[in-house]
Amino acid sequence: MVSDPGDGAGRAPLQGRRVVVTGADGFIGSHLAQRLLAEGCEVTALCLYTSDGTHGWLDALGEDERAAMDLRLGDVRDPGFVRDLVDGCDLVLHLAALIAIPYSYLAPRSFVETNVLGTQNVLEAVRATGARMINTSTSEVYGTPDEVPITEAHPLKGQSPYSASKIAADMLCEAYARSFEVEVATLRPFNTFGPRQSLRAVIPTVLAQLLAGTSRLHLGSLSPRRDFTFVDDTVEGFVRAATVGLEPGEVVQLGTGTSVSIGELVDVCQRVVGVEAEVTTDEERVRPAASEVEVLRSDPTRASERLGWQPRVSLEDGLAATAAWLRERELSATTATRYHR
Repeated sequence: MVSDPGDGAGRAPLQGRRVVVTGADGFIGSHLAQRLLAEGCEVTALCLYTSDGTHGWLDALGEDERAAMDLRLGDVRDPGFVRDLVDGCDLVLHLAALIAIPYSYLAPRSFVETNVLGTQNVLEAVRATGARMINTSTSEVYGTPDEVPITEAHPLKGQSPYSASKIAADMLCEAYARSFEVEVATLRPFNTFGPRQSLRAVIPTVLAQLLAGTSRLHLGSLSPRRDFTFVDDTVEGFVRAATVGLEPGEVVQLGTGTSVSIGELVDVCQRVVGVEAEVTTDEERVRPAASEVEVLRSDPTRASERLGWQPRVSLEDGLAATAAWLRERELSATTATRYHR
């Protein structure tokens, strides 16, 4: 058990630890791999194999950082590959997943294969090798909650094929902890945002359209409320989870404890970049009525007590940092679609 880890008590150093990050080519995974390298870890970064041999967002890192990582191309759907990947490591931070909710309505089986069977492959590998594992969940597993703020004890509700696949993955982790004593815990981030996020997500969609000088913002529903957490804070939660003694099967969510509607978010984005635009509804971005999650707002109590974690970056400051990154990348609503994670 952990006793007040807020100032480092009860936390083990990461220096020299051999850590595998699956999904290291993606948005959160690339930030996490970069942070672990700075912490002195020996980082093995798993990136999804593609025919062009790229490493996703890790290709945007400096040459020295890339050279310091063991970059692997592969797929969590391959159990033999995953077993070899995990061999000899101390800890696996499992972030590899298909995450595009709209696509999950079109191709649900692919989400099962990657998010459920892929997670089972990682669980089997850590079971065989004795490594620890931190599984990455999502606040989408709660669906529209019965009450807010949402605690870790809230019932899970599959309101999209994506969320159903993540619920299954989470339950597999609980089962492996109970059945096989696998040292796996689950972190459940709420809506993480920041540099490197795909434009299919609402914040970079809004910011990129505003920065491109649009007079009309094309968005889905404006009424849903979300608990937005800046990526640096989410990464800090992973680092703390890696250094404290979370119990096998334990779940800890990472969120700010506040929420804003998408409409309110648009107002803040316009204020941050100094641009105003009319909002129009893009029907392709509207979820089926029974599938829309109306509100997500976390109760961050357990993260504070168990990890000594609390978010430090305000929504406005995080939006400003994201807008600055988008300006630097010279992204626009039409050119940014090539960034698929």
